[in-house]
Amino acid sequence: MPNRTSSTLAAVACLKVSMLAVFLLSAVGCLSVPQVSNPVFVRANNPEDVWEHAVDVLHAYQFPIERENRLDGQIESQYKVGSGVMEPWQFDSVTAEDKLESSLQSIRRKAVVSVSPVEGGYLVGIEVMKEIEEPQRLIVNSPGYATFRENTPLQRDLDIVVGPGTPEGWLPLGRDDNLERSILGTLTHTISR
Repeated sequence: MPNRTSSTLAAVACLKVSMLAVFLLSAVGCLSVPQVSNPVFVRANNPEDVWEHAVDVLHAYQFPIERENRLDGQIESQYKVGSGVMEPWQFDSVTAEDKLESSLQSIRRKAVVSVSPVEGGYLVGIEVMKEIEEPQRLIVNSPGYATFRENTPLQRDLDIVVGPGTPEGWLPLGRDDNLERSILGTLTHTISR
């Protein structure tokens, strides 16, 4: 077991260096994200290996895992704030345009990986949802239900005070195809090793 883990970590470290080179070349305009089908067919006998490689790749892209459901075959990450130009060690903003966009505006992404058994292996698909912050929807804190009012008698209600629900303040931008292709390319590379 330590052999698989050390080889996976070595492969992820190698991929991080290559992703940095890909970013630098794409910033110059010499390279684009390779085309990978989504979902991608992965030839494997053990479902645990495919699952663990998918989790490892999400961790390599610094996506924290929110939940895993092996019965449904889904791995869902938490939202991750997009990395800007000054964060070359983060790989969620794949192209130079994505890095610039995340530098100028708050962007966040969430990844959902699906693993489905098929004849001879597994289909692994990914959806990365991208959202942009809408600062006009943010509200300023003001005295609310938790303050005492002078014109009403004191009520001894021991329930927890819950204020009004606030809007999240994020607008969906759709799917991030570049990041999806990059994650799937990394996953197929690590599984084939």
